[in-house]
Amino acid sequence: MLAAILSSALGGTAVGATRYLAGTLDPLTIGAIRFGGGFLVLAAVALARRDRFPPVHDWPGAGALGVLFFGLFPVLFNGALVYTTAARGALALSTLPLLTMIAGAILRVESPTARKITGVMIAMAGVAVALGTSLATAPPGAWRGDLLMVAAALCMALYNVWSRPFLSRTAPIPFVAFGMGVGAVCLSVLVASRGGFTRLATLDTPQLVAAGYLAIICGAFIFFLWAFALRRVAPTLVAVSVAVNPITASIFGVVFLGEQVSAKLIVGLIAVLIGIAVASGAAGWFSQGRRKAGTRHPIQNPGGYTDTD
Repeated sequence: MLAAILSSALGGTAVGATRYLAGTLDPLTIGAIRFGGGFLVLAAVALARRDRFPPVHDWPGAGALGVLFFGLFPVLFNGALVYTTAARGALALSTLPLLTMIAGAILRVESPTARKITGVMIAMAGVAVALGTSLATAPPGAWRGDLLMVAAALCMALYNVWSRPFLSRTAPIPFVAFGMGVGAVCLSVLVASRGGFTRLATLDTPQLVAAGYLAIICGAFIFFLWAFALRRVAPTLVAVSVAVNPITASIFGVVFLGEQVSAKLIVGLIAVLIGIAVASGAAGWFSQGRRKAGTRHPIQNPGGYTDTD
C-alpha cells in the first residue's frame, strides 16, 4: 500500500512537469518521451539484475496490456483534457478504484466488501472536496472530456486486474519494462508520423531536466512501484491510492507555482487518507500490531520475493 501511495503521489508531480513542457511539445510527444525513456531505464535495470522477462507464451497478453496502459491510456487521458478542465478530469479519474472493484468482481479476481466500498467512496469525496470550486467551471462540451477520462480510468482498471496473473510469473521490473516498451513504440509511431520528434531540438536545459524527470521518476519508478503493489495486494486497494494524485498535484501547485493553500485542500487530503485507511483495513492492522507487540512472526510474502528484492 505504501508503494501504491508513493506511486500516486509522484504521479501528481508529473502534472507539473507535463505542464512545463506543454508549451513546446504536444501531449503525444511528451508521452513518448515519458514511456520511451522509462522503458530504457527499466530495461537497463532488469538486464543489470539479470531478471527474466515475461516468457514467450506471455508476450501476447503482456504486450496487449502494454498497449492498453501505456498506449491507449495516455491518448484518452490527454484527449480528455482537451475538452474538460484538469479538476473535472482528476475527479473522473478518481473513479478508478470503483471501476477496478467492479472489474475485479466481474472477472472473479476480487470480491467487493462493505469496507472497501466505504473507503473508496470516502477517498472520492476527498478528491471532490479538495478540488472545490474548480469543479464549478466547465467549458462547453466538458462532458465529452469527462467520458474520455472515465474510459482512461477503465483502461487502467482492466490493467490492474488482468496484470496479476502475469506478475505471478514475472518480477515487476521486467514486466513493466516489456509493456512500457510496447506502448512506447505505439506512441512513437504516432509521434513520428506527425513530426513531433523534430521539436526535441528546441528544448533548453531546464526542459531537458523536466523530460528526464518524466522518464526516470514518472515513467520508470512510479510504474515499477504500481506493479510492485499489484503483485502483493488486491487491485482495488492499489487503485484507491490514485486519489492521492490530484492532491499531490495541488500541493505541487502551492509549492512551485505560488498557488494558495485552501482549507478544502487540507480537508480533502485528510479524507483521502482516511478513505485509503478504511479500504485497506490499516486501522485493523495497527491495532493488531499493538496487541502483538513484542512477538515475532514470519513475514507473509505472497509475491515470493526475497529481502533483497
